[in-house]
This record gives sequence, structure tokens and C-alpha cells, in this order.
Amino acid sequence: MATTSTAFDSTLQTLGITRAKSTANTTTASGASTATGATKTTLDQSDFLTLLTTQLKNQDPFAPMDNTQMVAQMAQFSSVAGISEMNKTLSGVATKLGSTTASDAMAYVGKTVLTEGSTAYPRAAGGLDGAVELDDAATAVTVSIADAQGGTLRSLQLGAQKKGTTAFEWDGKDGSGNDVGAGPFTITAFATSGDKTVTSRTLVWAPVESVSLPSSGAPKLKVVGVGDVDPSDVRSAT
Repeated sequence: MATTSTAFDSTLQTLGITRAKSTANTTTASGASTATGATKTTLDQSDFLTLLTTQLKNQDPFAPMDNTQMVAQMAQFSSVAGISEMNKTLSGVATKLGSTTASDAMAYVGKTVLTEGSTAYPRAAGGLDGAVELDDAATAVTVSIADAQGGTLRSLQLGAQKKGTTAFEWDGKDGSGNDVGAGPFTITAFATSGDKTVTSRTLVWAPVESVSLPSSGAPKLKVVGVGDVDPSDVRSAT
């Protein structure tokens, strides 16, 4: 029994594994403490096979290991190893599916996207479309449209709205019915629920003129009037 235990300890030390009763440091005759090096805390498949081989070599010939138990242990270890490899593969697939490739980003060039922003340009036929994104339901939502100098051109009362995205449309005219030109315009939103302010953000439609492809990191869309936009921040595209 002692021989088997000694062989087991020897095998563990060969693998760089220290049993609980052992210490990471050894003491020399002079009393100085010396480090034995880094130790492992887990076993991999190679370590398992080494331990199994050592166990078979040092088993009692009059009471050998039960074949059924040995096969069950190997099957369990094989299953665990297989699940671990499968998890790594699925994680890699999920990362790939969740990322935006350069070709995905390039597909946006020439399109008009709806994304968070405050600068808007009118449609070719005049006026513009936009949206307000609300974090909670609101009893009153107001959209203000200002010119390049900051002067308010029009205020749109959207009334009570549910949590989420609420679209709005502006005809491109001021309160007196005059055409206000080609912009650009600054869009702001203010939402309340009773006497509390509801967090909101404005979404504008703007064309994608190009895509930047950094040496590291995800591609960025160059959106007119907005700047760099992550493709994942695009709510819609036409």
C-alpha cells in the first residue's frame, strides 16, 4: 500500500502537482526556504492517462482494478473532455455570429440608416422623418427642431407614448407655414411622465458615405451629420 502511495506521489510530482499535505516550499539544511516552482491545480487529458497508466502498473496483482470501474472512469473523463471542447467551439461560433464583418459594414454604404443622433437633413422632397427612443412610458413627448443658429423652427407635440421607439414626421415648414430650407437641423426631444423626466434620445435618418476598417476592432460607418457609428447601433436601414 505504501509502495502504491509513493508511486502515486511520484507521478503527481512529475506532473507538477502537489498534494494538499505537501508545501510549495522546501527547507534546506541551513534553514533557508526555497521555492519548488509553480504547481498545477487541474488535470488535463494527458495527466489523466498518465495517472491511469501508473495506477495499472502499481495495482495489486491479487486484487486488480475492476474493469467495469476503469471503463466507467474513462467514459466519464471522455465525456467531460468532449463537452469542454464543444463549449469552446460553440463559443467561437457565437462570437463569429455576433460580430460585424467588413463585408457586412460595406453593405451599408449608399444606404440611409436610422441611428442615434441630433443632426438631421431633409428629404429630397422636403421635410424629414425621425424617431424618439423612450426608456419608459411618457405622458407627454415634445420634439424640437432648430436651425443651424439654434433658433427653434418648430415644436412637435407627440402626446403620450409607450416605452420604445416613436416615429415622427416634419413637413419642413416653420410655425407660420414657411419653407425653412435645406438645413442641417438640430433635433432634440423632451419626455415626461407626470412631473418626472423620462430618459429619451433622438434617432435620425442619415446616409452612410463610407466605412472605416481599423487594423484592430470592429468596422465603423461614416454617417453624414452623425460621425462614426457602430453597425450594431443602426436601428433600421433603407
